[in-house]
Amino acid sequence: MSSPKVIVQIAIAGARILGKAFAAAGRQAIQNAKYRPPGAGGSDVAGVGNATSGSLSDRLTREHRMTADEARLILNVKKDDPVEKIVQNFEHLFKANSPPEKPPKVTSGKTPAPTHSHYLQSKVVRAKERLEAELKADLAEESAPPPSDSQSTTTPPPPPSS
Repeated sequence: MSSPKVIVQIAIAGARILGKAFAAAGRQAIQNAKYRPPGAGGSDVAGVGNATSGSLSDRLTREHRMTADEARLILNVKKDDPVEKIVQNFEHLFKANSPPEKPPKVTSGKTPAPTHSHYLQSKVVRAKERLEAELKADLAEESAPPPSDSQSTTTPPPPPSS
């Protein structure tokens, strides 16, 4: 056999091996993309999809696309913290993620990296809105008069005739 023919055969065999390897890797990647282990968080990390009951908290979770626990984590507050603490943390996080008042003057050729994040700022706003909605719902629930028995407001039944 001549050496050019051997080189071509080796190149063809190598290309086949690489082609089969890439095809197998592609199939495995597709299987990995489709596989979702049980209990794994997907796009529904907040539990919004689990908020299916008719309760007020579930309704607020679906409406705001965020659970109250997630909102507390974002604002770094506890369940029993006062409203002032929530507002204080909100203002701090909002200002920390706001763009600067005046962009700094660039003296060198490099532009400085931005120190603000619109995404984080919007998450902070949504967390505050969610906790405000929860507080309003709790206040409305407390101020609502207790349901009265419908029998006590109607006329009593006639006495049995004997």
